[in-house]
Amino acid sequence: EVQLVESGGGLAQPGGSLRLSCAASGFTFGDSVMKWVRQAPGKGPEWIATIANDGGSTYYADSVKGRFTISRDDAKNTLYLQMNSLKPDDTAVYYCATVVRGVRRQGQGTQVTVSS
Repeated sequence: EVQLVESGGGLAQPGGSLRLSCAASGFTFGDSVMKWVRQAPGKGPEWIATIANDGGSTYYADSVKGRFTISRDDAKNTLYLQMNSLKPDDTAVYYCATVVRGVRRQGQGTQVTVSS
């Protein structure tokens, strides 16, 4: 069974940092392109970052470029998102996502709230 379990969300002050994790199981994590997607209240999903299966290539939405860093540890089957210089507009539920055997999968999400 494919499972993606996000953690690490919470409340942060503007300018603060959080590190999200996504524990993956049930598929060959090391062979998979992984993404982070977020959804803010009342808005549609927003792609924010992708990391290639070799970990060498990363891509970011303009809204997070220079502030967020996506990474992976294939030995631990875990995806990360380091979020720095957080803004109130970063408030959202954050999901990790991938495609397994042609089917898009994502976790249950972790809430990030940025507020003073």
